[in-house]
Amino acid sequence: MPPAPNYLDPQTLASIKGIDLRARLIVEGLMSGQHRSPMQGVSVEFAQHRPYTAGDDLRSLDWKILGKTDRLYIKQYLKETNLDLLLLVDCSGSMGYTSLTESRPGWTSNWSKWNHACCVAAAMANVAIAQRDRVGLTVFADDVVDGTRLSNASDHWQSIAATLARTQLVDETNDDLVPDDNTHNHTDLERIIDRTVNRLGRRSLVVIISDLFDDPTHLENALGRLRFFRGKGHDAIVLQVMDPAELDFNMRDPTDFLGLEGEGRLPLDPAALRGAYMEVVLEHLDTVERLCRKFGFDYLRLNTRDPLGPPLSHFLAKRASMIGKQ
Repeated sequence: MPPAPNYLDPQTLASIKGIDLRARLIVEGLMSGQHRSPMQGVSVEFAQHRPYTAGDDLRSLDWKILGKTDRLYIKQYLKETNLDLLLLVDCSGSMGYTSLTESRPGWTSNWSKWNHACCVAAAMANVAIAQRDRVGLTVFADDVVDGTRLSNASDHWQSIAATLARTQLVDETNDDLVPDDNTHNHTDLERIIDRTVNRLGRRSLVVIISDLFDDPTHLENALGRLRFFRGKGHDAIVLQVMDPAELDFNMRDPTDFLGLEGEGRLPLDPAALRGAYMEVVLEHLDTVERLCRKFGFDYLRLNTRDPLGPPLSHFLAKRASMIGKQ
């Protein structure tokens, strides 16, 4: 018999089929920790009406006004944020990487960065919709791959989970390519920002979930675009998902390394390269965090080896506390 499961532990989540069930368990774990959502909740004190927009929860319609004027209006309450949540989840080939293939009694884990990202996205959608905030999903690689509309319908988060569950990672591997070949595609976050955020009708919280394996210049341009849209009231959270092997490169035996986004295959001795690798990776991670701070966006690095609960709960609670003081 396996030990009593911790439902925020990646090893346990890997044994559970279905993103929707995983998300429910994550949310239960977060709620048990009494974390606060990235949104501020809805009070029961009426404030005003606003025109209905597609995707709004029909339960918020003012039916009396509809009967009198034949127009659709939503009832807003005193503390309603009127803030949409847009989840941008990276499905490029590198997100499929995992070094977590340990076995435990009763199950085997094969927990990738994609698994981690999906569970984070679905859990955040669940929490936001429970507060009647509208949520939308965009799954992307070098372009938009899939997604959902914005909605706060009670069952919409299941549509988000289903979209994530059916998504196939973009296969950009090609053994015939060499590293300096320029024919392959890369994650293009700047293009995704332009194609999605500029269509948002009202102020939104954009959550980017990715390993951010992109040129820092491209990332800076993308965050700059988000900063431009911030003038319309938009805000952003950047969640960088990393595998432990990418963070410590604790490999010893010579092996072939295959670039998961079309970079080709190279035979390498990881032990000989570890020092140079760690220098480059740490510099990249520092650059990503620095760019997020530069543009005023919240940043969190997630390690797929760690339980989802503590870092996400602490991050969201801290963010909500800071918002409450503004």
